[in-house]
Amino acid sequence: MKLFKPLYEWAIKWSARPRADVALCVLSFVEAFIFPVAPEIMLAPMTLARPRKWWQLASLSLVFSLLGSLVGYALGHFAFQALKPLLDTLHLLAPIDAGVAKLTLEMHTHKWGLFGVLILAALIPVVPMKFVTWSCGIIGVPLLPFLACILIGRGKRVYLVAGAIRVGGERAERALHRHIETAGWVTVAIVIALGLYYWLR
Repeated sequence: MKLFKPLYEWAIKWSARPRADVALCVLSFVEAFIFPVAPEIMLAPMTLARPRKWWQLASLSLVFSLLGSLVGYALGHFAFQALKPLLDTLHLLAPIDAGVAKLTLEMHTHKWGLFGVLILAALIPVVPMKFVTWSCGIIGVPLLPFLACILIGRGKRVYLVAGAIRVGGERAERALHRHIETAGWVTVAIVIALGLYYWLR
């Protein structure tokens, strides 16, 4: 079943429209807390169409990713609290609380290590942004360091993608288009495997 290639082709069509910048902002924003499609799939063809504006397009995506990450952080913090009664009824609250307590302890005892993990999570595409932003809200990572980590990690991603398309042109974009389906399903498999690993632990 093809899922990611049609989404990529949809993003390419949107990238050619007059309001493509708005669509890129919306995609960057919602991807940070709920949407499954990374904004790079729209950023790449937009950069190909307007190579001289690669820096502006990447910056636009980064700013709205940061705004979306604040929403994810807030949802993780407040939605988790609101769902506690339901989780308790399902006998899931105790293990979740134990996990949150462990992460909180790690945050206080190995602070720089935790921030390094956040930067890598924001940088590496196999870790969906929404997992990072919700988790940080749940455990209460300090807001300014959280935003700094997202800024560094996500910033490297968008500028590397836009810069690669600027330098590599159509060849780089074709490579992304050719492998988008494989990359998408590999990402899903890794996320499921990580979820099962932590669940079974």
